[in-house]
Amino acid sequence: MIAARRPLLAQVFEVIEAETPYGGRSLTYELIGSAWLRAGPTRRRDRSEAGTSTTVETLTAESRLDSRLTAGRVLRFGGGDWRIVSGEPVDRRSILHLERTR
Repeated sequence: MIAARRPLLAQVFEVIEAETPYGGRSLTYELIGSAWLRAGPTRRRDRSEAGTSTTVETLTAESRLDSRLTAGRVLRFGGGDWRIVSGEPVDRRSILHLERTR
């Protein structure tokens, strides 16, 4: 579990999706830098679709304004990959809403 309000160094990745020669999809993660974050507490909820249940973890984090921290990119820290769902600037900071599925 990630400690609340403790500064973390996260790697920032761009997700590149491509079609394979056989019609499938390939995902590649390209490292584009790193950023310091202050992570809040992790929240868990279950999402049910078509008879299956998935656990979704959400997290709100704070960082300095950084143009690389945009929705759709991935942050890797604390032993997991977190997708940036949204971000909003507040003064000279960004409030990021992160999500990962288990």
